[in-house]
Amino acid sequence: MIFKKPRKSLGQNFLIDKNIINLIVDTGNINKNDVVFEVGPGTGNLTEKILSKSPKKIFAVEKDKILAKQLIEKFKNKIFIINKDILDVNEKKLSDQPMIVFGNLPYNISTQILVKWIKFLELSSTFKRLILMFQKEVGERIAADTNNKNYGRLSVLTSWRMNVKKIADVSPNSFFPVPKVKSIILLIEPKNKYFNLKNPKSLEHITSVFFNQRRKMIKKPINLLFGSSYEISKKLNINLNLRPQNLSPLKYFEICKEYESLSS
Repeated sequence: MIFKKPRKSLGQNFLIDKNIINLIVDTGNINKNDVVFEVGPGTGNLTEKILSKSPKKIFAVEKDKILAKQLIEKFKNKIFIINKDILDVNEKKLSDQPMIVFGNLPYNISTQILVKWIKFLELSSTFKRLILMFQKEVGERIAADTNNKNYGRLSVLTSWRMNVKKIADVSPNSFFPVPKVKSIILLIEPKNKYFNLKNPKSLEHITSVFFNQRRKMIKKPINLLFGSSYEISKKLNINLNLRPQNLSPLKYFEICKEYESLSS
């Protein structure tokens, strides 16, 4: 079957490197009782390898109508194709058991997709594990630890609900057409226990205020949020001379909880 030409507007870069495909699927550790959820199957190269592991069911979300039709022709009833934008899919309604997610995510909306999933109240009952491909620069921000130059909003948001492990860097030559950027594979696993916050949007707001001034000392963003930095810094044992990248995710969660208590 001859698949259509990739569309730049949809961020289509099809994974063609068999070694990388094997690595991704092996990282997923699929067994016959698993339900798989694939984002952006494209021409089905990864899908084919997933099928060889004989999972119980495969859902695949493909926004491109022509590709979706070609995938149906290629795989028949072996997979269930969802012809939608991933941001419009309600993953929680697909399966009554946690799914293994694979995704060569469209780089233009990859952070939107991840943040959408982070906000799921039922995260650990929706996803078993996620093996995701990101633009390297974005992936390094997701996986970054405190005091790292890449540490920021996305690092804090992700670590609130998920454990992240880097699997491998991926060369542009592993794709067709060849992208201008390098990629990275991350293994992401939902946390069963996490810091209790009332609203994920509060954490988004807190981290935005801090990291929009990442070179400033944290006294300024704390003043912006609370009107005064003295009481909060004393209560949470925070050094006001630190900069945003020096605060651990736990400190951000504690600050967020204090912020939420102001509006309750």
